[in-house]
Amino acid sequence: MPPTKPQDIRNMVFVGHGGAGKTTLCEAILHTAKATTRMGSVNDGTTMLDYTDIEKERQHSVEPAMASAEHAGVTLNLLDAPGYPDFIGGAIAALSGADIAVLVISATAGIEVNTRRMFKAAKEATLALAIVINKIDGENVDLPGLMGAISETFGSAPKPLNLPAEGAKGVVDCLTNESGSADFGDVSTAHTQLTESIIEADDALMEAYLGGEQVPADAIKAAFAKAMTDGTVIPVLFTAAREQIGVSQLMDAAAAYFPSAAQGHCRPVKSGTDQDAQEVPVEPDPSKPFVGQAFKITADPFVGKLAWIRILQGTVTGETNYALGDVKKTSKIGHLFKIQGKETHEVTQGVAGDIIALAKVEEITSGVVLHSDATPMFRSIPAFPAPMYSLAVTPKSRGDEQKISGALSRLAEEDPTFRATRDPQTNETVISGIGDLHLRIELEKMKQRFDLEVETKPPKIPYRETITAKAEGHHRHKKQTGGAGQFGEVYLRVEPLQRGAGFEFVNELYGESIPRQYLPAIEKGVNDVLATGAVANYPMQDIRVIVYDGKHHPVDSKEIAFRTAGKYAFIDGIKKAKPAILEPIVNMEVTVPANYMGDITSDLSGRRGRILGQEMLPGNICTVTAQTPLAEVMQYNNQLRSVTGGQGSYTMEFSHYEPVPGNVQQQIVAASGKEKEPDK
Repeated sequence: MPPTKPQDIRNMVFVGHGGAGKTTLCEAILHTAKATTRMGSVNDGTTMLDYTDIEKERQHSVEPAMASAEHAGVTLNLLDAPGYPDFIGGAIAALSGADIAVLVISATAGIEVNTRRMFKAAKEATLALAIVINKIDGENVDLPGLMGAISETFGSAPKPLNLPAEGAKGVVDCLTNESGSADFGDVSTAHTQLTESIIEADDALMEAYLGGEQVPADAIKAAFAKAMTDGTVIPVLFTAAREQIGVSQLMDAAAAYFPSAAQGHCRPVKSGTDQDAQEVPVEPDPSKPFVGQAFKITADPFVGKLAWIRILQGTVTGETNYALGDVKKTSKIGHLFKIQGKETHEVTQGVAGDIIALAKVEEITSGVVLHSDATPMFRSIPAFPAPMYSLAVTPKSRGDEQKISGALSRLAEEDPTFRATRDPQTNETVISGIGDLHLRIELEKMKQRFDLEVETKPPKIPYRETITAKAEGHHRHKKQTGGAGQFGEVYLRVEPLQRGAGFEFVNELYGESIPRQYLPAIEKGVNDVLATGAVANYPMQDIRVIVYDGKHHPVDSKEIAFRTAGKYAFIDGIKKAKPAILEPIVNMEVTVPANYMGDITSDLSGRRGRILGQEMLPGNICTVTAQTPLAEVMQYNNQLRSVTGGQGSYTMEFSHYEPVPGNVQQQIVAASGKEKEPDK
């Protein structure tokens, strides 16, 4: 039964590195709550949450999945986020639907790269945090060492809410018990530290505690949720999900202590997208007008496009009307659903704090705010990493270009870290994502859902051309074919401009050497060269062209003649002005375990990169910042994975253009010369 008030809802997103056991933990919760009749297995492909053919075949999550369970009078909305770095877009999108991020760490693997990234993303999204150390029954587990690493990496807030006991066959509660036996650590010490961290969030309790008063257990329990939302405590719980050890205790803690949908921090809703836009008051009150935000778009084979909606305020039914953002046109909700894995169950209403899905809503996109009031409403969503790993795609079957364009658009709508663009310079369709695995999965989806296949290759680098010196150019165009001839003569100067300045066309003609009506034709001829380049077929930039003299014929001069003369006078000037090829430079930030720092700096330097800085982070992690030519790091994801054994991550964004070295320019010119058709 759907919940009727936000106080009875716990929205939890399970995040962490791939292989930590997030899906298995969610399956254990669903089974313990009797939401499923059997415990699903990732290895057997029988889970409720990893239900697509791709996920079953690969035995790991690719997309966020959702299911709900009832426990102790509370609705647990579980968002199972993918864990591998290539699919971080789906994990970040799922944060917008939750109030609590449950960071799942494998006791056997420890803190991995995506564990840190998702912890940071959850903090930036102002979510309350809990940590679950899973697989405590694994071999060669060092739980005291892992707890030390958690404290070093994530600060002093993580405190055990329970500890493993009976040789990892159970757990002992450290909040309700002031003493007891555990496999490691001391229950009494854990109880004191946890209590003090909770009390920090409440000034009145802190004053009473420091005054020597006995703080009632009920008061501590009541302050727990606030302590989590304020970040003074991050409860740490221990589980062995496959054996369902510690799972019921996690569910009890979520129902009793974790912040409800009425208590979680909420990013503000604003009346516009500008920084100075006014905030619109929104609170999780079912009696107020409906406000919701779409945070995930999916495709259902039976009901079509689905938009996952977090209800921020009000109560929504099929008769509720809504507008989007600042659009005044309204639509009716129609049918609303609760999601249970791959299944959708129609419900009559949803209340503030709950998560529902709307079907057949082509106009709804990820991040848009739905509202029944006339006030324009916008709300930010967590920032996604820029997709920088790219491939050029061409259809395997002729005539599929239009179909492929539509399919790629649908996939991009569902995944904010997947893009498909048509490069006007190279005339290639380029898809971009987080890494090679990400793009291969997207193309596999396209094949399964749309029956479309493509061939891939690395995309062409968007080089540019420019000049580095001043020079003069001249061309006389004279053509006589028996009838009216063509005549036009142009003298011009070319000068380099500052990087990024673009193009300037200047008229310094005196008298009537060239009639004014032919200047636009000369500029068109110059633009012909700007578009196609004069060195290696790449567009030109940062050039000033000054036309200062020429000749015309009263009968034979016409626009085509001066367009041709302008074009070849410009080419003549470029050849004398020390032309150069510019390449895109990107800013990179590479995060790796500290023992790989030397390998990374050496590798980037070997790729013509400039190391800008190195920073040590908690948990024996370092960050290397650098500027590197895009051509050298187009496939860097594979190299980084090879060097670090999958423990590294990086971000990359465009910085600027700068000239390539002479030897590289020769290679680019030689390569382009093979493809360039001769002028006719």
